Amino acid sequence: MSPLFVPLLAVLIGQVSPSHYDYDYYQGPSMMLGPPGPNCPEECECPVLFPSAMYCNKRNLKSVPVVPNGIKYLYLQDNNLKEIKASAFVNATDLRWLILDNNQLTNGAVEKGIFEKLGSLEKLHVNFNNLTEPLGPLAKTMNELKITWNKLSKFPSGTLSGLENLTMIDLHGNELTSDGIAGAFKGLKSLVYLDVSKNKLGKLPMGLPSSIEMLYADYNEIGSVPKEFANKLPQLQYLRIAHNKLADAGIPPGAFNVSTLIELDLSYNKLQTIPEVNENLENLYLQVNKISKFDVGSFCKYMTAINFSKLRHLRLDGNNLTRSSVPDEAANCLRLATDVMVEPTD
Repeated sequence: MSPLFVPLLAVLIGQVSPSHYDYDYYQGPSMMLGPPGPNCPEECECPVLFPSAMYCNKRNLKSVPVVPNGIKYLYLQDNNLKEIKASAFVNATDLRWLILDNNQLTNGAVEKGIFEKLGSLEKLHVNFNNLTEPLGPLAKTMNELKITWNKLSKFPSGTLSGLENLTMIDLHGNELTSDGIAGAFKGLKSLVYLDVSKNKLGKLPMGLPSSIEMLYADYNEIGSVPKEFANKLPQLQYLRIAHNKLADAGIPPGAFNVSTLIELDLSYNKLQTIPEVNENLENLYLQVNKISKFDVGSFCKYMTAINFSKLRHLRLDGNNLTRSSVPDEAANCLRLATDVMVEPTD
């Protein structure tokens, strides 16, 4: 890979990746942490200059301390939590963020109905635990749900019913199957971001809301794309299906020729030809497939002074192509491209 390409790719990925919170950042300088106030549990720390936050992370806690009234941000990651009881949240009427990453939580140890009663909850993170099913029911106020690197094998339909404010769902790193998520995202009219990568999906999620802009399904077992899949998602801009089992026979003509797409990642599959894409596409990743022909028609149906591809980054390295495989007319079609990589893998 070109050394100049790496940081550029990193920037592109950073622009469309979900927010990854550095929880320690919110803790701020140590001078902000004073002795516990009258309402702050002795197991935790409450910043003097950030009184609405309660830091209980990295305390080897086995249960959740009682959350006092007025706390909006609760950090419980990196503990040994094995249970969550409703009594800890009786006064947590203002709670907006609840971070439970890196604990030992199982479904049977979380008292039912806890999260539904948190009437101000916006973000729930339960990454790196031992859940086999999603927690629920959830508060109708939520806008972000992360349950990554658990043991989810199914996400029952109706779990997210009524969560009309939910914009982001991250479920990567589980054991979800296509049947296991059937109907799971129906009715989420505000959903913009969905990550189901690193699961066991045999096909792309169906029945997605039309509001979806980013769909990541890398590292699954997907072998085909429904013909009208992208056309049914009029806001879709970023689609990643890298590291799957896609072959030419599984991609109908024009399946990716939609004007809204900005980025399409089909790398590390079994494609032998370049699929047809829309002229508005800006980033196309096809590295490490079995492509042996550079077909300009896949990018430009016809070329004029004002009709040409808007592609800026095209990766075809790791295929059966060399620089000599690129026809002369490609320069006119791809006149905006700053990176065109076609070198084969050694």
